[in-house]
Amino acid sequence: VFVSGLFFLILTLLGLRRRLVEAIPPSLIAGISVGIGLFITFIGLQNLGLVVDSPATLVQAAPLSKTILIGLGGLLIMVALELLKVPGSLLVGIAVATVLAVLFDPGVTRPQQYVSLHTNVLDVALKLDILGALRWGMLSSVFTLMFIDMFDSVGTLLAVAPEADMVRPDGSIRAIDRLLGLDAVATMFGAVCGTSTTTSYIESAAGIEQGGRTGLTAVVTGVLFLLAVPFWPVVAVVPQYATAPALIMVGLFMMKNVTRIDFTDLRTGLPAFLVLVMIALSYSISTGLAFGFISYTLLQVLSGRPHKVRPAMWIITLLSILYFSTDVLNALARVLRQGLTP
Repeated sequence: VFVSGLFFLILTLLGLRRRLVEAIPPSLIAGISVGIGLFITFIGLQNLGLVVDSPATLVQAAPLSKTILIGLGGLLIMVALELLKVPGSLLVGIAVATVLAVLFDPGVTRPQQYVSLHTNVLDVALKLDILGALRWGMLSSVFTLMFIDMFDSVGTLLAVAPEADMVRPDGSIRAIDRLLGLDAVATMFGAVCGTSTTTSYIESAAGIEQGGRTGLTAVVTGVLFLLAVPFWPVVAVVPQYATAPALIMVGLFMMKNVTRIDFTDLRTGLPAFLVLVMIALSYSISTGLAFGFISYTLLQVLSGRPHKVRPAMWIITLLSILYFSTDVLNALARVLRQGLTP
């Protein structure tokens, strides 16, 4: 994770990540936004308990239960408050659903204590093995983490930037170098602290939709998270189905970008369609983006318009192909490792 973050930082300082982002065509950007909206909605429906797995059809609708009804009640409150233009509608809906859960759901227990100071980050912090990560056998894993982190963050950035009014009239994103640089630094800092990959999260759209437009919003959110750590027994009371309606609402808000996709032109419409479908169905932003990038470049070539593909887009397409070839890379790494072993 640290190595991938360091690589991102170098790419950002050289301006290469910005060029990669700017090479993505508008149709794919719209598809990414809609796809992440569908993804968020799918996660919300799962957390609500309304969509469950099925051995026959992969997913199915669950029968109504007390917890689902509580979550739907929170969703109804959010919709009503949104119609009335009440600020903080999502937060109010979560709070009401949580209160109902505590009152009527026996599975939600009140905390035995309200403060817990038994938190020791030193158990996992500063446990880096950078030299071990640079071994041949780990290179494919590092590349996979790098690709997923890079395009998950890029996809999230492209999806939420229009909602935050950060897109210029020419389609470029304001202060994109700073945004990408902070993402890389956060990845490295998270690795030092012993966490998994630290990256921008798609749930950011919920805060943006409620009015968060500046970096101060993120700083305040981070500070509140730190202050909430000792009070985790209280925070843990909030059930998933109470916060699920907020994700569904954000997914709804992001669906409006579907009008920016020209589905009548298969050269741009099909890649955008693959992006928005595969992000949700594969449960992976990076996988959906890879499908879109490869199909876009391929269709431009097949239609006799390879000149429409920017040089940076060719690089993105190559990285996407390598991403799908990680199994081959793993096998190659094993062969090289065996060959280097005396």
